Amino acid sequence: MQLTDLLQLEYVKVPLVHATKREAIDELIDLLAERGRIGDVAAVREAVWERESTRTTGIGRGLAVPHGRTGGCEQLVIAVGLPAEPMDFDAVDGQPVQAIFLVVGPPDPTNQHIQVLARISRLMSRDDFRAALYAATDAQAVFDLIAGEQQVAT
Repeated sequence: MQLTDLLQLEYVKVPLVHATKREAIDELIDLLAERGRIGDVAAVREAVWERESTRTTGIGRGLAVPHGRTGGCEQLVIAVGLPAEPMDFDAVDGQPVQAIFLVVGPPDPTNQHIQVLARISRLMSRDDFRAALYAATDAQAVFDLIAGEQQVAT
């Protein structure tokens, strides 16, 4: 499975309108809801915020990967947003976040959810990719970067 199996261009927002952690995550949830990818917005918000309350998903190096599993979403889906300015996300390294990958899906299968989180982490571990992503100025550039990197990896 490729990230672009779950991420479409219309699920990418650059720049995000909101500048706080909560608002930015909610903005991405709303984006997926507007595109018909989420059935129960309230359930998805609750799942993502419940997970976020246990430990920040600001994993460092400018990346946040908020995620949740709930019956409010029938299929695993990804949304990506780049804030207009790096934002505080309570990241583990104390650095501001420059990219947010929201991952939401149904309670099962857990394995697929974990695989997606691992793929994002591996992709974002590359300094050159992160720099290019953080410099992207529109949704098409973000999507093309992700799609292009997957072509190289296959």
